[in-house]
Amino acid sequence: MANGKDYYAILGVPRNASQEDIKQAYRRLAREHHPDVVKDGDKTSAEKRFKEINEAYQVLNDPQKRKMYDTYGHAGGGFAGSAGASGSGPFGSQAGGQWGPFSYTYTSNGNAYGGAGGFNDFDPFDVFEEFFGFRGFGGSRTPRKGKNLYYEMRVDFSDAVHGAEKTIKVESGDVTIKIPAGVYDGTEIRFSQRGMPGPSGTPNGDLFITFRVSMPGEFRRIGDNLGILLELDFTKLILGAIAEVPVVDSTQKNGIGLAKLKIPAGTQPGTQFRLKGKGMPKLRGNGQGDVIVQVLVKMPRKVSRRQKELLEEYERS
Repeated sequence: MANGKDYYAILGVPRNASQEDIKQAYRRLAREHHPDVVKDGDKTSAEKRFKEINEAYQVLNDPQKRKMYDTYGHAGGGFAGSAGASGSGPFGSQAGGQWGPFSYTYTSNGNAYGGAGGFNDFDPFDVFEEFFGFRGFGGSRTPRKGKNLYYEMRVDFSDAVHGAEKTIKVESGDVTIKIPAGVYDGTEIRFSQRGMPGPSGTPNGDLFITFRVSMPGEFRRIGDNLGILLELDFTKLILGAIAEVPVVDSTQKNGIGLAKLKIPAGTQPGTQFRLKGKGMPKLRGNGQGDVIVQVLVKMPRKVSRRQKELLEEYERS
């Protein structure tokens, strides 16, 4: 960014990246640049890079901080030192300060730094520990708890509609997972202390499950709503018709039912219809989303002689 660090570039993600994209980028970069996994000669630059990665994650993973950063930028939003302030940004020499709307302090291993806006006693190794369950790969940093475990779980569409319980095997043993009705693809659930045992009586790590939901080909999910493209012969759009469209039906084992949709005479291609309460169960709350049907025209590739005569007669009239 013109007036400071570009946190998106630091994590290697676009500005419209999802929270899951940001987490995945952090996990990869934090492991790669942890000071204890690089050669001795690279430790200084690795620690600087490691702190930078954690600083970027601290801002972009917090919706409020991310909004401020997107609005004001790095320096303008209080994420860096301004002209005339001692230090050179988030890891300059001063222990605290005031920039923009934020005041802050940063301390780590007895050293004080100018911090990113809104950080209070932020230690980058604490962020690393939240993900991986330990502070370092060696040296003086000792584990505070067992290793966190990360798994992806495939979820059938029917289980996403009805909800389900599944028992899975992970490194730490068998775990029963409750799949909530309406679960989204990419939903992550944390199971406290279901990760690996910690050393010397320290707590277990945590287990993180990311759900991957299989959607039927006819559906496109938008939040709790489902989108459907419905192809109809041009005659049905002209004359009107009753069409059957797939919807979510929790009374069906596969979670899919059919609903009748009235197509008025003279409907234009691209028209959208909304079937209320026929979409996915709401993950947080009661009821269901909607099904949004967009009508497309289906043109015949060939017509009979009689059909052609009728069309020519229609054109003349």
